[in-house]
Amino acid sequence: MELRSDRMKKGPARGPHRSLLKADGLIDEEIARPLVAVINSANDIIPGHVGMDRVADAVKTGIRMAGGTPLEISTIGVCDGIAMGHAGMKFSLASREVIADSVEIAVSAHAFDAVVLIPNCDKIIPGMLMAAARLDLPTVVVSGGPMLAGRWENKHVDLDTVFTAVGGHAVGQVSDASLLELENNACPTCGSCAGMFTANSMNCLTEAIGMGLPGNGTVPAVYSERIRLAKYAGMKVMELLERGITARQIMTPAAITNAMTVDMAFGGSSNTVLHLTAIAAEAGAPITLDDWQAVSARTPNLVRVSPASDYHIEDLYFAGGIPAIMAELAKGGHIDTAALTVTGGTIGETIAGVAGADGTVIRSIEDPYAAIGGLRVLGGNLAPRGAVVKQSAVAPEMRQHRGPARIFESEEDASAAILGGRIEAGDVIVIRYEGPKGGPGMREMLSPTSSVKGMGLAKSVALITDGRFSGATSGASIGHVSPEAAEGGPIALVAEGDTIAIDIDAGTLTLEVPDAEIAARAAAWVAPKPKVKRGYLARYARFVQSADKGAVLEC
Repeated sequence: MELRSDRMKKGPARGPHRSLLKADGLIDEEIARPLVAVINSANDIIPGHVGMDRVADAVKTGIRMAGGTPLEISTIGVCDGIAMGHAGMKFSLASREVIADSVEIAVSAHAFDAVVLIPNCDKIIPGMLMAAARLDLPTVVVSGGPMLAGRWENKHVDLDTVFTAVGGHAVGQVSDASLLELENNACPTCGSCAGMFTANSMNCLTEAIGMGLPGNGTVPAVYSERIRLAKYAGMKVMELLERGITARQIMTPAAITNAMTVDMAFGGSSNTVLHLTAIAAEAGAPITLDDWQAVSARTPNLVRVSPASDYHIEDLYFAGGIPAIMAELAKGGHIDTAALTVTGGTIGETIAGVAGADGTVIRSIEDPYAAIGGLRVLGGNLAPRGAVVKQSAVAPEMRQHRGPARIFESEEDASAAILGGRIEAGDVIVIRYEGPKGGPGMREMLSPTSSVKGMGLAKSVALITDGRFSGATSGASIGHVSPEAAEGGPIALVAEGDTIAIDIDAGTLTLEVPDAEIAARAAAWVAPKPKVKRGYLARYARFVQSADKGAVLEC
C-alpha cells in the first residue's frame, strides 16, 4: 500500500527525515509502518479532559495492534463552565477555529497517513471535526466521555443545578451551606458535564454523523468500556486506511442530515446549529437555517435529558444510546441507513438488531414528547436572518410571550440587573453586542439564564441575544439573532420598553415598532468601536461571519 507518509520518509533523500524520527525513539520497522496522528486535547484544567491520557494510551495500543505507528500531538481547549460569566468566554467559540487550524497544520506538515481525534467538551469536538473534513484522511473520533451525574438533597444534579442555585441563593431560597454542599457534589467525576449540553450533544452527533464508534457519545468517562472503545478506535482507523475510506466519504450530505435529525430527536444544545453548520461547510455539504427548520418540522422529539428533564447522559447510555435513537427514528424513515460510518459499514448495519425506544428515556415515534424537533429556528423583523431556541426546554406558557424590552449592552450588565432584582415578570431581556463580531466571540451566557430560572422567573421572563446560550440553558432563551447588533441588525435598534412578541409555535420574533420608526433608528445608528483592538480576538472579529453561517471565518 502506498502511504502518504512515504513522501517524507522513503528513499535516500529522506535520510535526514528518518534521522529526526529516530531521535523520537522510533526504529526502522516503526518508521516503515503507517504513521497515525493521535490528536489529544488532554489538559489539567478542563474536567472533561482529565484522564484522557488513558484514552490516548488505549488508542495507541489499538493502532499498534493493527500494525500502525501512533504519534501523539496535543491541542488547546477551553472549559466553557470555567470561562462562563467573564471575559474568558469571549475565547470559547473563537478557539474552535484555532483547534481546526492547529490539527490541519500538524497533520499536514508531518504527512500523516491517518488520524484519531480525541476531544471532549464544547468547541474541541467541532474544531476537530472541521479539521477532519479539511484533511480528508482515514479518521476516527473517540471522545473522553461524559461525566456521571452528582447527588444532592436526594436527587441527581449536574453543573446546571449549581448555576441555577446561584439565582435561588440571590433570593434567599438556597442557603450558603446548601450551595456549598451542591458545589461539592454536582460534578463528581471527570468527563463532559452530565446533561445534554453542548459537549455531550456534539459527542453524540459525532456518532450520528458516522465519525465515532457506537458508544462514543454516551459511555461514561470513568467506565473501563471507554478504554476498550478507544482501543477499537485505534484498530478501526487502520482498517479505514487499508480500505481507503476517508472522512469526506463518511461526512456526506446524507450523514449531515442524519446528524441534524438525531439532534432534533434528542433536543441537543442550540450551539449544535453553529457547529454542524460549520462542519458541513468544511465537508462540502453546506446547510442553512432553512434546512435546520425543515428537519425540525419533520422530526419527532423522542428524548429529553437535562436541562429539559431530570435524566442525564448515563440514563441515555443505559437506554441504548445513539444507536437506539437512530433505530427508533429509522422505523419512521427518518434516517438514511445507507450512510457509511467509521465501523466500515453503514448506519443500517450498526442499528441492525437494536431494539430502539425503551419507552422511558427514549420514547417511541408513536408517543414522542413532541411531533417536532427539540430546536426551533425563528424569523421575523427582529431576526431577519434567523435565531435559535431550544424549544424542548421551554415551558408551555412561554411558547408565546409578549412584553417590554429590557436592554443590556453586555452579559455583565444583564446579570447585575437580574441578581439585583431589577427584572420583573413579563420582561423580555435583550442582551446585545455579544455576537461573533460584537462580543467579540459570541459568548455563551449560562449565568443570566440560570439566574432567571433560580429566581423563579423562567415561566414569565424571556431572554434574547445575538450571543449564545449554553446547552445547559432552559426557558425561553433565544440566541444567535442575526444580523447581530455590531452589524447594525434590528436587535441594535430596540429601545428600552419597546414591545417584543415571541411566538415559538409560529416561529416568529417580532419587534412591535412601526417600520418607519425602525428605518429612522437604522439611519441614525452608528457602528460601535471595536471592544478589542489587539491580539487574536481582534483578528477574529475582523474575519468572523454571522451566526446564521456558523460563525466561520472568511477565507
